[in-house]
Amino acid sequence: MDIQAAHKRSVTVPSPVRQRRSNLRTAAEFHTLSLQIGDAGARPASRKQQARPPRLPRWKEMLNALLPLQTAHQQREAEDRQREAALNRVADDLRQLRFHLDTANDLYVQLGTSPVVGLERAGVQRRKGIYGRNVLSPPPRQWTQRIWRWFFTGFNRFLWVAMVVFWLCWKPIGNPPQPGNMAMAVVIVLVVCLQAMFSAWQEWITSRAMDSISSMLPTEATVLRDGKKRKLAPEELVPGDIVFLQAGDRVPADMRLVEVSLDLLLDRSELSGAPDPTIGTLGYTSSNYLETRNMAMMGANVTQGQCAGVVVATGDRTVLGRIGRLVSGKQAERTLLQIEVQRLVNWLTSVSLAVGTLFVVLWAAWLRPAFPGFMSVADALANGVGVLVTFVPGGLPISLTLAMTAIAKRMQRHRLLVKNLTTVETLGTVDVICCEKTGTLTQRQMAAVRVGVGDEELTAARLVACCEAPTVGGLAPAARRIYEVLALCNSAAFDPLLAHVPADERAAMGDATDCALLRLAEQLCPLRQAERRYRTLVTVPFSLRRRWMLAVCAEARGAPFMLAKGALEALLPRCGSLQMRSGAVVPLTDEMRARLEATQRRWAEADGSRVLLLCRREFAGEHNPLAAHADSPAALYIAARDALQGLCVVGLVALADPPSEDIADTIARFRGAGIRVFMVTGDYAPTAAFVARQCGVISGAAPVDGIAEVRLRAKQPAAPTQPAAPTPGAGLGRCDGQAGCPAEAPCEAPCEPGCGATLPGRAALVVSGEELLDLQAEHWDAIAAYDACVFARITPEQKLQVVEELRARGCTVAVTGDEVNDVPAMRAAHVGVAMGSGSAVARDAAEVVLLDNSLAALAVAVESGRLMFINLKKVIIYLLPMTNLSEIIPSLLNVVLGLPIPLSTFLMLVINTITDVWASVVLTYEEPETDLMRYPPRNPAKEGLVDARFFLQAYGFVGVVETLSGHFIFFLCLYLRGGIAPRHVFLAFNKWADGYLGKSKEELALLVSMAGSAHFMALVVMQWANMFVARTRFASVFRQNPLWGPRRNPLLLVSVPISVAVALFFNELDWFNSVFLTGKIPVEFFFLPIPFALLLLALEELRKALVRRYPRGVLARLAW
Repeated sequence: MDIQAAHKRSVTVPSPVRQRRSNLRTAAEFHTLSLQIGDAGARPASRKQQARPPRLPRWKEMLNALLPLQTAHQQREAEDRQREAALNRVADDLRQLRFHLDTANDLYVQLGTSPVVGLERAGVQRRKGIYGRNVLSPPPRQWTQRIWRWFFTGFNRFLWVAMVVFWLCWKPIGNPPQPGNMAMAVVIVLVVCLQAMFSAWQEWITSRAMDSISSMLPTEATVLRDGKKRKLAPEELVPGDIVFLQAGDRVPADMRLVEVSLDLLLDRSELSGAPDPTIGTLGYTSSNYLETRNMAMMGANVTQGQCAGVVVATGDRTVLGRIGRLVSGKQAERTLLQIEVQRLVNWLTSVSLAVGTLFVVLWAAWLRPAFPGFMSVADALANGVGVLVTFVPGGLPISLTLAMTAIAKRMQRHRLLVKNLTTVETLGTVDVICCEKTGTLTQRQMAAVRVGVGDEELTAARLVACCEAPTVGGLAPAARRIYEVLALCNSAAFDPLLAHVPADERAAMGDATDCALLRLAEQLCPLRQAERRYRTLVTVPFSLRRRWMLAVCAEARGAPFMLAKGALEALLPRCGSLQMRSGAVVPLTDEMRARLEATQRRWAEADGSRVLLLCRREFAGEHNPLAAHADSPAALYIAARDALQGLCVVGLVALADPPSEDIADTIARFRGAGIRVFMVTGDYAPTAAFVARQCGVISGAAPVDGIAEVRLRAKQPAAPTQPAAPTPGAGLGRCDGQAGCPAEAPCEAPCEPGCGATLPGRAALVVSGEELLDLQAEHWDAIAAYDACVFARITPEQKLQVVEELRARGCTVAVTGDEVNDVPAMRAAHVGVAMGSGSAVARDAAEVVLLDNSLAALAVAVESGRLMFINLKKVIIYLLPMTNLSEIIPSLLNVVLGLPIPLSTFLMLVINTITDVWASVVLTYEEPETDLMRYPPRNPAKEGLVDARFFLQAYGFVGVVETLSGHFIFFLCLYLRGGIAPRHVFLAFNKWADGYLGKSKEELALLVSMAGSAHFMALVVMQWANMFVARTRFASVFRQNPLWGPRRNPLLLVSVPISVAVALFFNELDWFNSVFLTGKIPVEFFFLPIPFALLLLALEELRKALVRRYPRGVLARLAW
């Protein structure tokens, strides 16, 4: 079988299993673990010494589930630490394994097996007792715990308490039983069941990951037992078994290879995500247990050749088993928005529980003995738990869901795929974006622009014009050697259907660099000529760690020779000769080396070209170590790697990749939004710096520092990288340094240092990967303070390190990537962003996918995240005054001042779950008051969803006005309809009974029901005004017209007829009057609350005008 053909087929015909999402998730974990293992002891001390917040004691964690002891940012960081600890534990276990480093004989002794006999029956039985069956354990079902978690945890535990109390208040406590209490109990049970069903569905989705991983196991294996080969089920394997595999077999357990055929190829794509098969070897090729080629991991496939291996791990002890437990054991990662909402719910629940308990205690300790007959046991208990049920806004969950739906529609128009919409809000807090150069900042349309041969430089067009030939033999010697590297040391390929397209315009499949070189080769000579003349024996793909690609080729009847291309600093030390333009080969002197390095720098600084060194090695006149292994890819791979020295420099080639058309505007928009864009690339530093200036990552006026300036700055006191105390307006129409900045006009004053906004004159930094190796914590403090950074010649490990260092210094980081190597950094960031053209593993690991590969779409996502946060604040500021203060004060007055309860629990629940829902939903579709991308992002560590200013607005202003208005209407209705003055209502207590003020018990109950319904209608009308109040934070309502203009939202007005219809339905139907004790609303009380609503609007307009007029005044500092 032709090895290259097998290689091509393995790449271009992926199996259906490979595309499964769970396998992609496994591949992402595999690469993250690989970096953790390979990074042992090599990570600078700065990361190890960084102070991280200590984990809370267990009792505080349990208390935090009820009381918001931690901010949302602290909770998110704690969850991240727990996930990182789980990953580190697995990495530490794998790091201790030495099977790949031991010799075969040592392995046989260690595992008590024999290469001739294998394991004996007694040994097998003993090992089965120790290690168990070779199966992946499914996650424990634990149905009892699951059902308990679904039904009886979180807020549900309080709902169950409320349900039981309502039921008991109906019977047997109720005397006589009130049907309304029973109805409330039934409604609560329905709510709990719906929430439990949703939780169960979420867990079912997660459990499918292990089922898909289990499908990666084989059906039978050939094993040496008692000196004989036999077929066994993979479940019967134990450590020490010797297993024989051939092409088409799946590896049944983790095995150390002890015998390999010359053409052995292993496909680990389902485990690692890498599409190319790897060559199996007998000796270890890496100290990293996951990267060495003498290990065959469970789940891999043998695509070619044969091998034998000793089983070293089975079942859950295999790499696949460890990753499977890691994946299935992971809880869904909560975003800041989810934590913020849960924290608010916990806070409201705690307050309502305390208030409800206080009411019951006051009744038992004071009201019951002091005013017997005023309030029955059933009424007291129902009053207490009614506060608990109605205190948490019922419209909040649906508003949150629909807010995310609105954002989803917004982003669909910009070709954005967001897997978890709550992640969008996290994007709104991002202040650093680490992005790739190629394909993100540039168009990924590379083209060869210059070629250097010996001491001569010429453009690519001139090279083609003077050297092109119809056959390889027709090329000049120097051009032929260049052509061979371009065409043969290349992993790209043309689409055969595009053969009619000119070569310089023809699309190719593969890496952008290889595609550009392939087009140049086609222009020099048709590639079909190379395919006829040469055969490729083995290829060592390009790696960011090695920075070179190697191919061993041979003519039809010629000896093998080596071709290589890659970074000049990686290959030049391995070179010993240089090809001149004439084709003559001369020894490479130090002067020539300096000239090549100067050429690379000059080309890079001239137009940002990527410069590659083209090399070859022939073995004419000397022993050819490749000839003896021409038919053995494994041996040839090792021989070629060892022979990669004494190379001849064939030439230099410069590749240019133009910046994306809109990238400069996009970067400028990010900078205006207080977001720093850092370039993280594997390119040469001058190349990266030039492209960074082209794209606007480095502003034209900014000086550029290097590592020397970093070390100098590290010795000086560092400025804080985050603002000391961001105001609530950060990102919402004012910057951190401008409290109360009006929303209608941009803030011209500079922000506080470190807030993330662009500051003129701040230096940029360009640093290479080698310079990061010995940096300490103080150096990273200095790096994190730069306005722009370019990290060049970065390995995947260093990209991960950059992300971790920035996160450790309080930055909210987004990372873009499109390759498997980018996955660990993407997962370590707050938000991972993948290109639509990237690998499947990268797309699966990312939270956001840019389907059009445009960074401009990411700016839309950031703006959407900020808008989601603002609109959710508007929803909460709309809901809280009604669901909390306006509903709890009636119960308080009933208990403390002896009033008949002005608003029943049922009508409170109607407001909470029905009348307020429409407006709260429509508020999620609000357009921003101003351009949100003109202001820095909020600091999630300092500014949460709600704060003291927020509650001051909700309770101290809107809530007070609504409460006073509602009670005024209540007393007015009692006076107008029953002639009862307020002085007769206050402190009535048990006097409010049959015969009070000459009225019967039924007449008093009818009056209270009627006045309570009028109170209900007043609160509904007041919420119409609050709806307009909540639309803007600083702008006048007249500038945010709901009917026309760019910020219109006509659906808001629909809430008026909806709420009127609800009021009529629940207060005019006799069944509700008799069961829930509602009353018919007098006609005039549909209109009397309107002046109070207008008063609320007028007071709010005055407050906003004063905030705009005096942006540094007291009101501005107290504004939400």
